[in-house]
Amino acid sequence: MARNIVIVGGGYVGMYTALRLQRKLSADEASITVIDPQANMTYQPFLPEAAAGSVEPRHVVVPLRKVLRKCHVLTGRVTAINTEGREITVEAAAGHVSQLGYDVLVVAPGSVARTLPIPGLAEQGISFKTVAEAIYLRNHVLSRMDAAASTLNPDLRRRLLSFLVIGGGYAGVEALAELADMSRYASRYYENIQRSDLRWVLVEAAGRIMPEVSQPMGEYTVRQLRDAGIEVFLNTRVNSMEHGHVVLSEGTEFDADTIVWTAGVKPNPMLANTDLPLDEKGRVICDAELRVQGRPEVFSAGDCASVPDLSKDDPNARTSPSAQHAVRQAARLGDNIVAQLRGKPVKPYRHSYAGSVASLGLYKGAAEIYGIKLKGIVAWFMHRTYHLSRMPTFNRKFRIVTDWTQALLFRREVVSLEQIHEPKAEFSRAIGKDNKQA
Repeated sequence: MARNIVIVGGGYVGMYTALRLQRKLSADEASITVIDPQANMTYQPFLPEAAAGSVEPRHVVVPLRKVLRKCHVLTGRVTAINTEGREITVEAAAGHVSQLGYDVLVVAPGSVARTLPIPGLAEQGISFKTVAEAIYLRNHVLSRMDAAASTLNPDLRRRLLSFLVIGGGYAGVEALAELADMSRYASRYYENIQRSDLRWVLVEAAGRIMPEVSQPMGEYTVRQLRDAGIEVFLNTRVNSMEHGHVVLSEGTEFDADTIVWTAGVKPNPMLANTDLPLDEKGRVICDAELRVQGRPEVFSAGDCASVPDLSKDDPNARTSPSAQHAVRQAARLGDNIVAQLRGKPVKPYRHSYAGSVASLGLYKGAAEIYGIKLKGIVAWFMHRTYHLSRMPTFNRKFRIVTDWTQALLFRREVVSLEQIHEPKAEFSRAIGKDNKQA
């Protein structure tokens, strides 16, 4: 009799696990269901390039139904998990709520942006975790330049051309570098905007950026950003950003019309509505085999899971929330589910640290591969090569390479399509005018 495998989440862990299971299990062995609010997986390392216009946003998302042909894909949101009754509660996209049973459960809802009680953050902040946010930021930055080019008010112009990124991890640094590059390239098409008019600021609460790389590489990255005219504030917090007026902890104040929030992630809050064991950070507690503590039929991995890091001597060490771990854990998780269903021993997740790669804008990068430090265009090329290799499906790989080739030959497109965020605005205005005339 086929076992019912339910996978909560269609991100890195969910999609890669499902890919592995549909390849290794026959229909007689298991029925696989993947549940996610979105019908696609977003490859987040390419979001900065999508925001900058180097790749088409549609090409950094993978349609789940297209790649998971042997799985059932349910578009909906899991709102509760009851492991005692082996049942989950699902709110489907159509609006109805239902319960779904399982024999094996994979809990991989991922993470959400970690926020802080900073005045003005909810009103002014823009996150950077989805393709929609990447598209919005690209259009927003270009529209601010359009507005700045049309105003005679120097204070308003300064505010419109000031851009703040909060958070110095991979997401923040790469988003900042790519968007700054794009805006400076776009400035050549404005008669009254110079590159020097654009103010890009990075604020990081810790004493260094990109903690995933070594201290020297982090310092090199800061130098590169500052050489590119980007202001970098370390050991600094944002005290307030009400109405776009930014106040930093070290005393600096300025107005900004664009504030990007990339200051870390936290496990999906849905996990609080489960009877799963959680650690102090809200992550699901797992053993090295990626099984949830005390529940051998439930597995977890990725950003929402607390997994022992066997590569370190510290028994309390846990793997960090990164795409690299998520993809590798998904492979081990899939193999362990297959082994458990077939009555074979499962194996622990153990990884060897290969290194880190980061893009610092077009033709600039920083990388550390097996202890070898790479900089500049070589590191930038390694960044693209590595993430292209991780991108699922040949279809998406080919499309991204095509985008890169076109960008190399024909340069960037710097057109703001901000109207897509309010598609009915012009129609509503037309109706309003017609009603007045009537």
